[in-house]
Amino acid sequence: HTTGWDPKTIALDNAIEDINQRVADAKKRVKNNITSPIEYYMELHKMDLPILASYVGIWQWRVKHHFKPKVFHKLSNKTLQKYAEVFEITIDQLKNLDHAN
Repeated sequence: HTTGWDPKTIALDNAIEDINQRVADAKKRVKNNITSPIEYYMELHKMDLPILASYVGIWQWRVKHHFKPKVFHKLSNKTLQKYAEVFEITIDQLKNLDHAN
C-alpha cells in the first residue's frame, strides 16, 4: 500500500521543475542577447557542457565561447550544422528561437 507520498516522485517533480526553470531562464537570456540559442537548446535537451562538447566534437571552452551571442552570429554553417544535428533541428531553428517550443 502507498501513502501517496513518494520521496522519489517528489524529487523527480522537483528535478523536472528545475529543468523547466533552467530552460525558461536560458530562453530569457537568449531574448535579452546575453547567451546564444546553443545554451537554450543544451538545457532543453537536458545536456551539460561536457556532454554537448563531446557530441559536437568541439572543445568545451569553445562551446562555452559559442554561448556568446556575438560569437554565435559569426559561426559558420558547418559549425551550426553540428549543433543542429545534435539538437535534431535545422540551422534556421537554431538561429531563430521563435521556432522553439
